[in-house]
Amino acid sequence: MPSKYETIMPLNPNKVLKTYYSIGEVADMFDVTESLLRFWEKEFPSIQPRKGGRNVRQYTQDDIEEIRIIHNMVKVRGMKLAAAREAIAKNRAHEDSNAQLMARLLAIRAELVSIKRELDGIA
Repeated sequence: MPSKYETIMPLNPNKVLKTYYSIGEVADMFDVTESLLRFWEKEFPSIQPRKGGRNVRQYTQDDIEEIRIIHNMVKVRGMKLAAAREAIAKNRAHEDSNAQLMARLLAIRAELVSIKRELDGIA
């Protein structure tokens, strides 16, 4: 079973699943709170979800990719916010590739865990 971190990664990486995601859906993808996402919006100006009626946030794939990078740096690697902002400013492409690599590794891990469970059931 894939983790929430991989739920937006389609099998075909060129295929977009949805145009907009709600703040609740994005929070679930990364297993964080909605308030943390709103806080990150203030700390990282690169996250700019569209706001519809009554200021309802609508996140695009680009917003989600930006959140993936920040999540990887802050939650997975344990960086401070200031250090994450600085790293993104210095070399965004590198941090983007790190986040993509982490997503792939998590997907592989989930697949291996699934295979192990199946093998354990056979034995």
